[in-house]
Amino acid sequence: MDVNRAVIERLTSNGIDTMFGIPGKQTLPLNETIGTRDDIRFVVARHETAVSHQAWGYAETSGAPAATAVVPGPGDMNAMNGLKNALNDCTPLVHIAVETDPEVRGGDGIHETPPETYDTVVKENLLVERPESTAAVVEEAIAIAETPPKGPVRIGIPKNFLTMDVPLATPGEYDRTYVEGVAESDIEAAATLLAEATAPVIVAGGGVRAANASDSLRRLADRLEAPVVTTYKGKGVLPDDPDGYVAGTLSGSASPELLELLATADAALAVGTDFDAVATRTWSVDLPEDLVHVTLDADDFGNGYDPAVGIVADAGVALSELGAALADRTIRARDGIERATAIRKATSDRLDALRDSSPPLTSVSALESVREAVPRDAIVSADAGGFRVWALNVFAAAGPRSYVNPGSWATMGTGLPAGIGAQLANPDEDVVVLTGDGGLMMCIHELHTAVAENVPITVAVFTNEDYAIISDQAGRDYDLSDGEYSWSGAPISFTSLAESMGMRSECAETPAEIRSTIGAATAADEPVLVRIPTDPSEPQASDWMSPE
Repeated sequence: MDVNRAVIERLTSNGIDTMFGIPGKQTLPLNETIGTRDDIRFVVARHETAVSHQAWGYAETSGAPAATAVVPGPGDMNAMNGLKNALNDCTPLVHIAVETDPEVRGGDGIHETPPETYDTVVKENLLVERPESTAAVVEEAIAIAETPPKGPVRIGIPKNFLTMDVPLATPGEYDRTYVEGVAESDIEAAATLLAEATAPVIVAGGGVRAANASDSLRRLADRLEAPVVTTYKGKGVLPDDPDGYVAGTLSGSASPELLELLATADAALAVGTDFDAVATRTWSVDLPEDLVHVTLDADDFGNGYDPAVGIVADAGVALSELGAALADRTIRARDGIERATAIRKATSDRLDALRDSSPPLTSVSALESVREAVPRDAIVSADAGGFRVWALNVFAAAGPRSYVNPGSWATMGTGLPAGIGAQLANPDEDVVVLTGDGGLMMCIHELHTAVAENVPITVAVFTNEDYAIISDQAGRDYDLSDGEYSWSGAPISFTSLAESMGMRSECAETPAEIRSTIGAATAADEPVLVRIPTDPSEPQASDWMSPE
């Protein structure tokens, strides 16, 4: 069998139906094969950096991996940003890099980079050494990507292998299981600690979503009557409902009341999180000594916090086992929903002064107006940037795969390509992109991808003509001017840019206009950009939400 056909056959037989990439001379054998099939689609991006972000958004919102394909060297290195983002977020991707031919390797052939260059940005970096092994290596790569903790896997396939017709080794079978079960003694110790607490709290991370364990988390929150605090990546694992258990998101802009909830708890269950430095403010957030930490990676234990009980397990398995162990225990009334409601109200009260209706709006007003207009079950892709920090407090996520945002990698330029990936993974859902003008300029070319691929996303771009979160600190903490990195003297017409690429564009400056325009855009069966001017002099979320 031709090697290029075998590669695509391995992908489709594992349910991978979408490949993101930019074709080059090296990838054309794969593109030719895809063109003969109706069970896989090749989506042409406009920059390789967007390719891996598109696949990330696809996997984040569907739970299933997508594939990417790029040329060696520049293509591969441009894609590294998104690969590292996926690695930090434990998001499964299958990244196919067409490698320099073996006989040329080491001779500075076109686009050549040493394969080991990519070792630190992927879960595993595999190189096909013989054409006969290609199908087996691709099968292995897919299995590694899908085995918890999931992540991106790179497969380097030399260009000249792709056009060969050789006998191919039969791939092995993989069960995708990393850890089975959980130690009964650990579950009993954790159940005892949590049952005896008077004011427990749950910290839920992205591992809950990866394990599809939101229902188990909700049942355990019910059983313990414990408020839930999510991490960046955990946002949405339970909906941000006004009468629910979610008290807020642990971040650099978390309210003092949310931090106090954690500090005064007498026990905590942290599940599906590695306690990264971003969410915990470099491990300065106080957590109770009676800490139960559930993670798939034992190296996470002691990462800023020493657990009283450490459990190496899948989040879903651990939550289910804990629920069973607590079923017959006496649990005192703890008013978990009331505690969560009080924290949400205190956070909201801190934002009252920023709720305005006169342009230019604050990010708080703009985000809340967009939330009112966006259908409840829509998927939202949020870029990194100052507005995203506000969004963690004010934009309610509706479910475990309905809110996409980068975790500790926090790279800008993810929102739009991730939204494209999310829409392709969920063609029957509304998808809304939240981005700032700084972040959008890092991936503006992908507006054209959305138009060319008929992807009907709504792009809400908050424009303040400044890298405001950077300018704010530059003027406050350094001998630089306020607005040091503003470009107000060289304004960008995002409506003209969008329209030049064939995308409908609108501008909305008031809450009423935002609600009307965003509502119409999400109902339209076409990509639409909505520009929303925001106040460049507004306070930054981390400053406003800091304790007095």
